[in-house]
Amino acid sequence: MAASSTSSINPAASKPQPRYQAVRIMPILTISGSPSAQSRSARLLGHVRAQLERAGESADHLDLRALPADALLGAQTTHPAIAEALARVEAAGVVILATPVYKAAYSGLLKTFLDLLPQSGLRDKVVLPIATGGSLAHTLAIDYALRPVLSSLAARAILPGIFAVDAQMVASDAGLVVDPALQQRLDDGIERVHQALALARHPAVAQVIVASRSAVRAAFQVHVSANANTQAAADAQRMRCPT
Repeated sequence: MAASSTSSINPAASKPQPRYQAVRIMPILTISGSPSAQSRSARLLGHVRAQLERAGESADHLDLRALPADALLGAQTTHPAIAEALARVEAAGVVILATPVYKAAYSGLLKTFLDLLPQSGLRDKVVLPIATGGSLAHTLAIDYALRPVLSSLAARAILPGIFAVDAQMVASDAGLVVDPALQQRLDDGIERVHQALALARHPAVAQVIVASRSAVRAAFQVHVSANANTQAAADAQRMRCPT
């Protein structure tokens, strides 16, 4: 008598699979890169964090000044405080960092910490850089000093940086008061952060946007190719029939 064969059925395999995989919500991490306890850049970063929280977003905060100096300068990545800080960066989807500008460069404290990140330490992350300085002469520090470093760390998107002159901010008991021009730039930066979060939370929309951009690029290439072929045909005709 032949033995009857049985096949096991995995209940999970029989369930319908979701069309889109679950999206990991992008945590926001703010990083203060100032060594000063009375830092304008730290206050401005707190102002941004408060705006995010009023809009319903929660943000973790990392104050580099609070890290143990010996471990930071010694690149002791296994030190508990340093390891935790690096893990918080790794877990973030959006990184908003603020730094004072000294002699046309961002702070050495921030540079020391960024040097501890792995080569692709900002991969898949959206980064918003914020800098403060004494005059507009330091405006380009974000683009020429900080942005290349963020790019080398493989950030997915580096949003337009926000530079604030010290005179545009006044500390008060109610918080930081900023002038309208600076506030508009902050609002624009926060709106770009919201857009990045919306795309991450709604992958179907993100896929449509990516597909649309690909279609536009393809159509442009076809247009360029067609124009080139037309021009080549016209040149060939002129060569055959010189005037």
